[in-house]
Amino acid sequence: MHPGAATVPSLRDTSPDQGRTAVPGVPARPADGATPAGISPHPPAVADLAHAAARSADRLLTPPAPVRLGDVVPAPERVHPDPAADFTLPPDAVVRVSPDPAARDVAEQLADLLRPATGHRLPVTELADAGTDGHLVLTLSGPTPTPARSTPAPTAGDGPAGDEGYRLTVAPDEVRIVAVGAAGLFHGVQTLRQLLPAAIESRTPVTGRWTVPGGTIVDRPRFAYRGAMLDVARHFFAVPDVLRVIDHLARYKLNHLHLHLTDDQGWRIAVDSWPRLADVGGATEVGDGPGGFYTRADYRRIVRHAARRHVTVVPEIDLPGHTNAALVAYPELAPNRIAPSPYTGTEVGFSYVDHTDERTYAFVADVLGEVAALTPGPWLHIGGDEAFKVKGAAYTGFVERAQRIVAGTGKTVVGWHQIAPAGHVDGRVVQWWGTHPDDPETADAVRRGARLILSPGNHAYLDMKYAPDTPIGHDWAGLIDVRRAYDWDPGTHLTGVPAESVLGVEAPLWTESVTTLAEIEFMLLPRLPALAELGWSPRSTHDWADFRERLAGHGPRWATAGIAFHPSPEIPWPTTPSRPVPTPRPADAP
Repeated sequence: MHPGAATVPSLRDTSPDQGRTAVPGVPARPADGATPAGISPHPPAVADLAHAAARSADRLLTPPAPVRLGDVVPAPERVHPDPAADFTLPPDAVVRVSPDPAARDVAEQLADLLRPATGHRLPVTELADAGTDGHLVLTLSGPTPTPARSTPAPTAGDGPAGDEGYRLTVAPDEVRIVAVGAAGLFHGVQTLRQLLPAAIESRTPVTGRWTVPGGTIVDRPRFAYRGAMLDVARHFFAVPDVLRVIDHLARYKLNHLHLHLTDDQGWRIAVDSWPRLADVGGATEVGDGPGGFYTRADYRRIVRHAARRHVTVVPEIDLPGHTNAALVAYPELAPNRIAPSPYTGTEVGFSYVDHTDERTYAFVADVLGEVAALTPGPWLHIGGDEAFKVKGAAYTGFVERAQRIVAGTGKTVVGWHQIAPAGHVDGRVVQWWGTHPDDPETADAVRRGARLILSPGNHAYLDMKYAPDTPIGHDWAGLIDVRRAYDWDPGTHLTGVPAESVLGVEAPLWTESVTTLAEIEFMLLPRLPALAELGWSPRSTHDWADFRERLAGHGPRWATAGIAFHPSPEIPWPTTPSRPVPTPRPADAP
């Protein structure tokens, strides 16, 4: 995580309208009946009206540049444009799909995505019943060989590799996405979404031509694991906020959401066998807020929403440190059997469960067993960081026993890189968050069989400030602007660790100073797409100058969708949003 983080001022509004957020570059949405931010309650001067009219005319006279086939984030493996093959979505368009329930679900999500802005009905039919092809076609196919990455252009026989790969072909009469699995179809849909005009993100009908540039894209991920982490322990975020974060991940082909569910400041998941963990341990958060927790039904809803978007939830129960909230609820787990005071600060490393008592291991087995049963994905994260008061053999002994408990649930253990010295168990994954590429202990864990998720604090930690004047966040790992988030290679980053040992990348967002959904989005965007490209795209496509140009086109998309973001000066945005952020769409919307 991060050492000794100090309290950072929040962006929460301190006016009587409590709980509203002021994000630079993104005016706050006003309270009902209030005057929108930046708009005077008095009639504007004539000169102001003239300037506003001139700006509106300029926007009308300078339409956005048309989308090109290569304007996709993350960059596809291979792009072969065909300017003569542009496709325009007709009003009577139909979505046709292979007769498979998982593929049908992707097709329904595509139709749901396109209907609001286009106003088209977009019925979904099975290919077997459609009679003819045309319009939007989603097809599952058996695996076919993918040519070497050096091949300059796809041919008719080329196909996607793996369940997440896809082939997208745009011709004058149809857009066809072919994939081995439903996940590949879903990723292809996200690419198609980006190839349509930015207005496709509108939740109300927009008049215009919905044209997709012609050609072919053949694509697949570089790394199997591509994720982000949301800390819901320091500040609690309700289910709709988490669902919206999942949607942001899915948009950029990230396929894992790591939820940091427990820490000193709060316990966020109900455990039937230890009910006070949520009832008592969940009642606090940083800054003395009300806290909260997820019921079993809440957690299932998060998992279900993620699964539809082909995102795997990775739950973290942090042990043996970061446990103050658990000790408040159950003091018998504390070394001195005395309940500590609830903690709402941001220091780290002071709490720990009694690693010498069998009751502790019964607690660990119960909690991990229940969380594993609620989680269909293969991973179970045990934390393991900053347990400063459990040292040496006591620490490695605890981790080794916890690893065996995880294995007993049928899951694969993940832990922060502090667990590296512990004995190896089959499949173990170490998540590295260091800031210096020389880490002999982690390299040794890899030699013993561990795989790595890379989250370097000075590149991937999205709670770091963009610049010195960023009003929230930290700087202990340095300032992380968009270029710094982009300019590193996961395959060669750690000394002595070969690329084949890297399972993937993850961008953590710790929330000591992050208090609202708008602040989450402000810290995620535009850096999250940079990390997504490192995880998805082949190394040969990584180019900062090209990436910043492609990323610039996403500003209007986010603004249209009502998504807050940091208008980084590094990116040549085509426009800067100057209106209040619209009310977010329902979290269950695609």
